Formats: sequence, C-alpha cells, structure tokens
Amino acid sequence: MTSFQEYQRWMSAQLATVSDQPAQEARWLMARSLGLRPAELLVNAHQFLSSDQKNGLQKRLDERLRGVPMAYCLGEWSFYGLDLEVNTAVLIPRPDSELLIHLALAEAAGDNTLQILDLGTGSGALALAMAVARPQARVFAVEQSPEALAVARRNGEKLGAKVEWLEGDWFTPLDPTLRFDLIVSNPPYLASADPHLPELQHEPLAALVAGPSGLECLESIIQGAGKHLHPGGQIFLEHGWEQGAAVRKLLHTLEFQQVQTHADIAGRERVTTAGSPNHA
Repeated sequence: MTSFQEYQRWMSAQLATVSDQPAQEARWLMARSLGLRPAELLVNAHQFLSSDQKNGLQKRLDERLRGVPMAYCLGEWSFYGLDLEVNTAVLIPRPDSELLIHLALAEAAGDNTLQILDLGTGSGALALAMAVARPQARVFAVEQSPEALAVARRNGEKLGAKVEWLEGDWFTPLDPTLRFDLIVSNPPYLASADPHLPELQHEPLAALVAGPSGLECLESIIQGAGKHLHPGGQIFLEHGWEQGAAVRKLLHTLEFQQVQTHADIAGRERVTTAGSPNHA
C-alpha cells in the first residue's frame, strides 16, 4: 500500500530528471489525476492510493518523462487568470501573450460597446481573456484548425464567455461588412528552419511555423486588417523578439498610424500595436 505522500515523493524523484521544479510538478500531476486541489493532498497525505489511481498517475508521469509539456500532461493551463483546456491541437498559452491582453484592455478601458476580433485563436486564450474582461463587447474569434476550434469552444462554454467562433483562414470567414475596434493576434511567426523547433516538437507545427521567413502570417494579417478596422481602431500583434523592426515596416508601408513596439518582461520586443490607416 502506498500513501499519497509516499507516491508524491517518489514521483518528485522521477521528475527530477526532466524538471527543475520536480516537487511542484509532482503536486500538479497528483492533484489533477486525483481530482483534488493541491492543498487537499496535504489533508489526505496518509490516504492510500487505489490500483486505478496509481495507473492514472503512472500514465501522466510516463508522458512527462518522455518530455511532453506539463500543460499537455495536465490537460489544462492558466492564462490571464483563466484555466483553459489544452491538448496537442493547440499551442500552450504563455505569459508573453498576457502583455498583448494588458495592452488591448488598456485601450478598451471604459468602452463596453467594442467589437473585437482574435485571429488564429487556438485554445481561445486571447478571445476569452477579452470576453471575460469586457463582457459587453462583441468578440469574434477565427481559427483554421477545426480541432483547435473545438478546444476553444469548450473553453468558452466552461467559462460562460460569449464569443462568436468562426472556422477559416484569417479574415475569410468574416462578413465583409464587419468592422472592428480591436484586432488581436498571436499568429505563427517562426521560420521553417527555426532552430528552436525541436524544443517545441509536441506543439502543433501549423500554429508555430509561418513559412520560410516567419513573417508570412503577420504580413497576411496586416494586409487585410486595414479594411476590417473602424476608423481609429487598433491592431495588436504578438511576434518574435527579433521581428519588431520588420513588423513596424509592414505596418508603416500600409499607412497604419501610431506604430509602436512593446517589450515583454525580459525586455524583448514582443507586441507591436498600431492605429488604423487613414484610408480605413
């Protein structure tokens, strides 16, 4: 017979081979697999595990030891205070993207009549963060992958957030008469030969790689955004830390206004914002 406490210690020792926070990861895996809050593991520390519980824990542990990201082992991840379902159909939401939400919400402060568009929504993280923070806004989210869109829909249902989910490529599924106050996007922005891709092998390639240069998706969004923004509308684009200058150039070329790049917590250029072109 093995107690919760004993098994958690054993898991932590195993996880030390792949993690720099093995005790924390053991707690997360135990709590998720047993349907408990982490604090409840302490209360039930001397309770014994059943065979079924051990089998479930071993499955999650084996995945993690194979290098599967913790978010996929847990089946959920936190973003901007929201607990979101994630699986290998979607990218794992990352803290870097919270900068984009912070900037967009600051722009949207006090305005409850906004129309907001999230392009390439994936798990729905950006769209749902905006919808929860601005419940009176009308939020649209577009995603090309039907598997990813299914995850986003389930996250929206779980959170009770109202988002209009659309399947398709960037602006294609939108009513051409729609105009938006805010367009947000964290599109694929890695080049096809990016050296970091092996580290991301468990995440969906189509959500990571834009093409040979890494700018292809950003360029498509920028080219289409002008005619989908209200006059005075804003666009918020997440991109690679070395792509700021190229994104600014694309926006200036198409006469977007007030183009500005913002740094993440590590001081790297991460999000570029701009106002609608004068001809929008």
